[in-house]
Amino acid sequence: MLFAYTYVPHAMEKMQGFIDFLFFEVWCNAPGNGDFHLELFDGNAELKELMEVFYYGETEGGDFFYGHVERIYALFAALTLAQIDQLKGWYRANNDIEKTCANDPAVQVGRYADISAIDLHLSEQLASFFKGLYSKKLLDLAAVRDKIGRVGEHYQAFMGVNTTGKCPFCGLGDIKGVHHTKREAYDHYLPKALYPFNSINFRNLVPACHECNSSYKLSKDPVSNAAGRRKAFYPYANVTHAIELTVDLVTPDVDHLTAEDVGLTFGPAVVHDEIDTWREIYGIDERYKAKLCSGDAKDWLEQVRIMRDRCGMDPSAWLATVKQQTERSPVANSNFLKAAFLEACQRVGILEAVA
Repeated sequence: MLFAYTYVPHAMEKMQGFIDFLFFEVWCNAPGNGDFHLELFDGNAELKELMEVFYYGETEGGDFFYGHVERIYALFAALTLAQIDQLKGWYRANNDIEKTCANDPAVQVGRYADISAIDLHLSEQLASFFKGLYSKKLLDLAAVRDKIGRVGEHYQAFMGVNTTGKCPFCGLGDIKGVHHTKREAYDHYLPKALYPFNSINFRNLVPACHECNSSYKLSKDPVSNAAGRRKAFYPYANVTHAIELTVDLVTPDVDHLTAEDVGLTFGPAVVHDEIDTWREIYGIDERYKAKLCSGDAKDWLEQVRIMRDRCGMDPSAWLATVKQQTERSPVANSNFLKAAFLEACQRVGILEAVA
């Protein structure tokens, strides 16, 4: 990805804390702990209050939550201690998003397919529960909102800090900010269709533009493919590497460019594996080449001609100005792609022809 988001703490994190307690203190202690009862939640007063509201109230979201918690408790009660230890390891790993993205060998993630090998019914119940946690019917319940706030409030706080206005996964799409009444969808970076335990973990939830979220990434797995585990960019990394992009053109005929006429080279080499994952997950090569074959790229060249004719600026001097703009604001107006394209034009003699 082109840049990392800054993580913004919020009351919404409290829901993940509820799930942590539920998993470790209730479900994992189910063997030999008797039938399901509300006193199991005595160690977390706020969660117990929610469970009482869900038990005595009549709401679809409350029935969903309480019913799944009770059914999963019964399934955990039949597990061996070794199986529970395995589930604990997967839970911790699936919620350590940063180490999972780094493919840390000490972190072994678990998927629903892995849980199926222990108990198919447990896997199905966990899938139903965790996929439904991040849903309006639950999060919009008054009892839940009173505890953790609203997703929209989190988004506003988040965008008050992350003000770039562009999608970090592609650098092309706009991201709605604090001046919008609507918001972008949060992508489950580790897909909730594949991974249990982290569907309400906001370190696994990242705003993405519609194209990245709904057209390209979908439920693709950034940390695994057919060959096994792999590295991926962590969306909230404290230390990031600026993506280097070189564009090569095999023809000076930019008026009739096709994707086959454009070559893309990415760096730096230190994050080669992460870059490969990023390019595949978000269709980066296809999207960048399409941009360079579009009217936008032709307009970038037209700007060169305008600056020459109206301002007397040599094309090479204009390219230097674009590169300075890119250093200050890489993703504004697709500067990172614009600069790489104009450099490619210079190499094949197009800027010289303009001059």
